[in-house]
Amino acid sequence: MKFAYPEVFGLFVLIPAMLYWYLNKYDRKQGALKVSSLAVIRQGSSWKNTFRHAPFVIRLVAVSCIIMAMARPQTRNDEELKNGQGIDIVLCLDVSGSMLAQDFLPDRLEASKQMAANFVDMRPTDRIGVVIFSGESFTLVPLTTDKTVLKTQIYNINRGLLEDGTAIGDGLGVSVDRLKNVKTKSKVIILLTDGEDQGGRIDPLAGKELAKAYGIRVYTIGVGSEGYAPVPTADGTRQQKVNIDEKLLRMIATETGGLYFRARDNESLKRIYLEIDKLEKSRIEVTALKRYTERFFPFAFAAAALLFLEIFLRYTLFKKFP
Repeated sequence: MKFAYPEVFGLFVLIPAMLYWYLNKYDRKQGALKVSSLAVIRQGSSWKNTFRHAPFVIRLVAVSCIIMAMARPQTRNDEELKNGQGIDIVLCLDVSGSMLAQDFLPDRLEASKQMAANFVDMRPTDRIGVVIFSGESFTLVPLTTDKTVLKTQIYNINRGLLEDGTAIGDGLGVSVDRLKNVKTKSKVIILLTDGEDQGGRIDPLAGKELAKAYGIRVYTIGVGSEGYAPVPTADGTRQQKVNIDEKLLRMIATETGGLYFRARDNESLKRIYLEIDKLEKSRIEVTALKRYTERFFPFAFAAAALLFLEIFLRYTLFKKFP
């Protein structure tokens, strides 16, 4: 707590001055009291006599409260005002049939969804959109800051949303389309796939050139273990060869200013998203604000109540009759 006018505390010298005046006045009134009856002495020990100084004590406390109120006590509330320029990010996720391979737990698709949702939580000031692709591509969630909507839609992604295939170029092209007209200085695509491009309307290299033209950095993630991976079938599981076009993914990333990562299990995929989070930090400016809240009112209210009480007592219970 601080006081706006601490110099007002000098008025507390009034308290001992008032006390001195009151005691002096009281002594003069007492004088040399002579009584001729024991009844009068007994009467002097009544409750009125015991509490005869109460009105004056109340006045002293009231004056103290007035001085405190005049000094204007205040409490400080420190606040932080955060001004930041976020990044616009599109998560471009492969949802082809091979994403059901179980070399990740419980499979590639579910692991990718979980890590993407975790990444959304790491980016509180950014706008994020979601594009999915397999044999074709479309925007699942346009750029938004609503993290609840984003995570709900990510968790609802399933294998049957699109025709099967791996149209990497289409996914990249749709992602670029979501970002090309935004005003944000930093624009990023995170493209995750587990295979090779299998055709589509847009060639992946053409998508890369579009990203370069619009100043969009592309981070690419190849998902899959080495060799073969178990894939569920109607009769159980079968072993499917892991084919990731790492050369293409690395070219897309490096030529747009991003990086290529290879995720071989859940833990490495988690580390990759953490690394991208570190590489793409939003610019946040923090301004400290000091605000003061006035606390004089309780003292002013107490002073008014005490003065009223003193007047009430002085003219009722302690009223002096001539």
